[in-house]
Amino acid sequence: MSPVDLPRIGVVGVGALGFHHARILATLDHVEMVGVFDARAERTAEVAQQLGVPPHETLESLLDHADALVVAVPTTSHEDVAVAALGRGIPVMVEKPLAPGLEEADRILAVARAEDAFVQTGHVERFNQAVLAAEPYLDGPLFVESHRMAPFTPRSTDVAVVLDLMIHDVDLVMSLVGTPLRELAASGVPVLTPNVDIANARLGFEGGAVANLTASRVSLERMRKLRLFQRSGYVSLNLADGTGEFLRLRSELSTLQAQAAEGIGATDLAQIVERIPLRGDGVEPLRRELENFRDAVRGLSPPAVSGADGRAALAVALSIQERIEAHVADTRPA
Repeated sequence: MSPVDLPRIGVVGVGALGFHHARILATLDHVEMVGVFDARAERTAEVAQQLGVPPHETLESLLDHADALVVAVPTTSHEDVAVAALGRGIPVMVEKPLAPGLEEADRILAVARAEDAFVQTGHVERFNQAVLAAEPYLDGPLFVESHRMAPFTPRSTDVAVVLDLMIHDVDLVMSLVGTPLRELAASGVPVLTPNVDIANARLGFEGGAVANLTASRVSLERMRKLRLFQRSGYVSLNLADGTGEFLRLRSELSTLQAQAAEGIGATDLAQIVERIPLRGDGVEPLRRELENFRDAVRGLSPPAVSGADGRAALAVALSIQERIEAHVADTRPA
């Protein structure tokens, strides 16, 4: 695909998340927002009127006017919509998960290669303000712990919580650790739906890093927290509000032996640890993600989360899900 200076971008699927894609694109610099299409004609008309963008009665009509496309339809329809665009050489940003299975993901990526049109995957946590603020302090995390908890809602209960919620942290941890996955173990339980509603996975990476991930959609409170432990210190991130802090031994106390030599008591933590607050610039993560997509279409930078990245996260998430399903089957009464 040749770079486009003022890309014409449309959105397919304007439900709860797709609406926000369209909302942001309608105000984004260096973009011509060419409209929306949803399988529900009334929803297409409603969102188009609310945002002041063109409505399209068919996917083909939107593709006729677009240089790039955001795909925010249900996961089961990702392949159909993405392939329709990619087959015309139109790059796409596909919401997570990239596809319901690896075969579908591979077909999407094969068409992208054949038509020289890129795929970006919508793992928006890569653009979280807390994550971006922490990047200068990350130095080979060796233990990672994540908790992603949400109250129950009927949305996305057609899939297990691994593909609904945990896949965010699978992608984020894989990108932050940066070494190949070596082993994994997982367990989970269906609570309010036929699918698994709470899950835990332990990932082991080459080089010795370990990650412990927990995701629940039957929690009494919302939580999105990530903690990373490394030799240089401890990073604690609140992904929900985009804040965090980095804790490390004060530079004048390069070792605990130095601490003892200074006669500092074990209870005087403030004298031992330097706390560095982590704050972002206040920009909405979804806006950062769409800016990255726009710049990739313009040929200014590659997509931060490629289609291959999306496939890799999907492969791990599906492996976690398979192990959980086996675990659930083993624990059912005979």
